[in-house]
Amino acid sequence: MMNDIIADALTRIRNAAMRKLDVTTLLHSNTVVGILTVLEKKEYIESFKVVDGQNNKKSVQVTLKYDESENSVINEITRVSSPGRRVYKNSAELKNFKNGYGTIIVSTNKGVIANDEAFASNVGGEVLCTVW
Repeated sequence: MMNDIIADALTRIRNAAMRKLDVTTLLHSNTVVGILTVLEKKEYIESFKVVDGQNNKKSVQVTLKYDESENSVINEITRVSSPGRRVYKNSAELKNFKNGYGTIIVSTNKGVIANDEAFASNVGGEVLCTVW
């Protein structure tokens, strides 16, 4: 039994990028879809789509993005908050990450959003992961 579906999704993306795969498959959850929406909006991945599988189990197919020299656009993707240790930050603490080159993905009462959007909306929340 898996406890942390978000950590599993990030690990699958990280491993697929290291192996230079075009597509990887993740387990479906609304939070994972929210994270992928932010990654797509910030152009860390090409696209993703939700696929119906066997026994009404959904999965998510993610198309990864690479630069001209075949290196992954994602340098590092890290889980911050975990089921055993939740990490929360207010909007002022979410202002900047890696001097603007990175993104903090936050779960707020307005949904899963990026740190710049959370700062502009003046909302804080649980820090799910960081990517740059």
